[in-house]
Amino acid sequence: MINFKKNSIFSRDVKEESVKEEILHGGVLAVWGSPGSGKTTTAVKLAKYLADKKKNVILVLCDMTAPMLPCICPPSDLECEKSLGSILSATHVTESLVKYNMITHKKMAYLTMIGMLKGENEYTYASYSKVQAMEFIESLRKIAPFVIIDCSSYIANDILSAVSLLECDSVLRLANCDLKSISYLSSQLSLLQNSNWDMDKQYKVASNVKSNHGIEHIAVALGSLSFKLPYSEEVEEQTLAGNLLADLTLKNSREYRKEIEKIAKEVFGC
Repeated sequence: MINFKKNSIFSRDVKEESVKEEILHGGVLAVWGSPGSGKTTTAVKLAKYLADKKKNVILVLCDMTAPMLPCICPPSDLECEKSLGSILSATHVTESLVKYNMITHKKMAYLTMIGMLKGENEYTYASYSKVQAMEFIESLRKIAPFVIIDCSSYIANDILSAVSLLECDSVLRLANCDLKSISYLSSQLSLLQNSNWDMDKQYKVASNVKSNHGIEHIAVALGSLSFKLPYSEEVEEQTLAGNLLADLTLKNSREYRKEIEKIAKEVFGC
């Protein structure tokens, strides 16, 4: 476990202040939130939206406890099976190493994915540090203009997710409309507030919103809401079937599609 009191990725040194350039197009987006808030689903749907618009995008699936790569599309749709673990366990992460381990989708030429494979876990490969995580993210920036990182919820035990939140250009912070999500975020945000985390780069998102939810109460609890992702029965069915890269065609997904498009335009400028 990471030591939060000293020598932690959450207590990096304060660097000299510099003018932060406005990200108009592209960049690195970290998707993070409470367990079950739809992080992976949102990350995948955003990646698909960009790929459908012929934008080169890399989707990184951080979770090493429950690898999500086997859960987003049928294995037969993937050109090859290579692992995120092979990248992070290297002494130094290079652009060529990342490229070699990227997984391409047979039907989506603009989408590349990186994640852990079925049956793997955090102990399958040699341990890694903040250095490899930062080298990984820097390599991703050089390879593609659009990078979406699906972070795991428990950043205390996940170096890559934690570093991604600190080093990304923007964050989507998801929460379900329930007290458990609010309680979770309150406990986890304290880890980031001591690390000079840029609060201005995050977008707060209410996820899986149903008509009977008291959305105004969640908005008050979160401080403000940038987006509201409505519940979609079709999205839920795709999640259960492990086919999140499929198109959304039903009428009950119309508002969900519109919100994904709105997020992509706001975050990535396209």
